[in-house]
Amino acid sequence: MRNKGLFLDKGIVLMIVILCILPMLLQNSFHYEIAITSMLNAVICIGLNMLVGYAGQISLGHGAFAGLGAYVAVILSTTFEFDPVLSIMISCIVLAALAFLVSKPILKLEGHYLAMGTLAIGIIISLVLTNQSDLTGGPDGMGVSQFSIFGYVFENDMQWYVISAFLLVFSIWALQNVIHSPFGRILRCIRDSETAAKSIGADVPYYKTYVFVLSVVIATIAGSLYTYYSGFISPADSSFTRSIQLVVMIVFGGLGRIYGAVFGAVIITALPQLLTSLHDYEQMVFGAIIIFVMIFMPKGIVSIFDRFRKEEI
Repeated sequence: MRNKGLFLDKGIVLMIVILCILPMLLQNSFHYEIAITSMLNAVICIGLNMLVGYAGQISLGHGAFAGLGAYVAVILSTTFEFDPVLSIMISCIVLAALAFLVSKPILKLEGHYLAMGTLAIGIIISLVLTNQSDLTGGPDGMGVSQFSIFGYVFENDMQWYVISAFLLVFSIWALQNVIHSPFGRILRCIRDSETAAKSIGADVPYYKTYVFVLSVVIATIAGSLYTYYSGFISPADSSFTRSIQLVVMIVFGGLGRIYGAVFGAVIITALPQLLTSLHDYEQMVFGAIIIFVMIFMPKGIVSIFDRFRKEEI
């Protein structure tokens, strides 16, 4: 596969156009909430997809990492009055260090053993956040201070829409360049065969650790921004359910596909809201749609577009 280099491809340009037009269709704060939540979920999924879809390392604990990172940032800015941006930067360093330490024993596992290991870490993180009520507010959660950048306070939906859209486009652009780099090729080689990767001299533990830490940092940034946007955080944001939801998003959209994570995050975030008119049948229809897509589109919903292009996304 050729190296596409550091430029904007047609997909990113189309994404920018859609993101510029979308605010004209959003009529109220609820619409903006769905759009902003979808974009920040998509950013988390882009990082998770890099780990699961491209490196083949299953994680059922990314919801917990995103929630813990958000808690670190919120506690620093709300309780200790740190600058919000500085708080997020510190939380990224803390979570990167934690992910590095955790990755050493965890990434020696494979397959469902690795999934169970990351699941256990996620449960531990969730329990710690619930029980440390002096810092986290316990099961009731805690309020969050306003987000600002160099004194510019984010107070309305459009401001949050812009920063979320910018982060999403940047994440897609960064991932696209990563996966088309030698680093990305080695990740795919590790996914397909660790033995083959070792045979060409790749330091497999190094690459697996690197991509794990990077995906946790991405989840920390997006999770922290979502918390500042919502103005509230609770242990539910780091629960097992949250981690499973993120995995469903990338599988539904398409594992190992750049825009699969985006499509999956947007659809899984917005679909329950579109089905609320069905009342008691909402969950049933939602589950049926996911099953239908998984049966007839096992490569994810983004595979619909395969027939329109010859080259893989």
